[in-house]
Amino acid sequence: MESQSVQDLAGRINADFEQAVELIYTTKGRLVVTGIGKSAIIANKIVATLNSTGSPAIFMHAADAVHGDLGMILKDDIVLCISKSGNTPEIKALIPLIKSGGNTLIGMVGNKDSYLAANSNLVLDTTVEKEACPNNLAPTTSTTAQLVMGDALAVCLLKRRNFSSNDFARYHPGGSLGKKLYTTMADIAAQNASPQVRPDANIQEVIVVMTQDRLGAVAVVEDGAVLGIITDGDIRRMLEQHGEMGSLIASDIMSENPFKMEADMLAIEGAKAMRERKISQIIVQSNNVYQGMVHIHDLNREGILI
Repeated sequence: MESQSVQDLAGRINADFEQAVELIYTTKGRLVVTGIGKSAIIANKIVATLNSTGSPAIFMHAADAVHGDLGMILKDDIVLCISKSGNTPEIKALIPLIKSGGNTLIGMVGNKDSYLAANSNLVLDTTVEKEACPNNLAPTTSTTAQLVMGDALAVCLLKRRNFSSNDFARYHPGGSLGKKLYTTMADIAAQNASPQVRPDANIQEVIVVMTQDRLGAVAVVEDGAVLGIITDGDIRRMLEQHGEMGSLIASDIMSENPFKMEADMLAIEGAKAMRERKISQIIVQSNNVYQGMVHIHDLNREGILI
């Protein structure tokens, strides 16, 4: 039933919906979202989604509004009122107060013949045939429809604002989501040592540097430029192929022209490159100058998963 109600919403994206998006986009104020009961919980979620995608919004509980919270509505604000029936006493008491302030009222309502629908400037129709509750009482299908309509509104506003991943990162600086959106390769490389040897370094020196820095690899660097990389796999192959190692140097066993990334590139791109290339380390450089190395374990540690 809930799935069908969501499908039915597609046919209700009409001129009122389009005007609602444009009004919210162009307003100098905020969107005040209100409701009561389960609709109030949905209203809170819609507010959270709008705020995180660049559309300023606040929640106002319909019951509290008539006891002082009405003062949070400012002159240029638009009010979105969510209600299945559109006829609850709290909603009916609130609507004249909103209208008297001259604010535009958008009704998200499941009854187009209701008091809320009749008194709204624009109506977002979230009518459902029946609740999924066996008794057709507990808000289930109706709240799903409200939630999806709210998401549709938020996504349209997001696109209208050309809201980018960089904007999203600005509003989500914490947690793994934020890290994926703003952490650069340089940020992670800076936490590690920068294992490097000259191309003429002997094998003993190569092994010592690789072991002490615990990144499983060492960059072969000359005058700041990366000539190659030596991984623990290269060391194993050397042991298998060469009986006498005393005369070998770094340039003899390195892999030339290893994959490198610029320091200012996002770490999530590094994770993608590791997955696609089936590698465990990436050399980080800036203007062709060696900056350090990032290991797959660093990305896992930071919550930037591939």
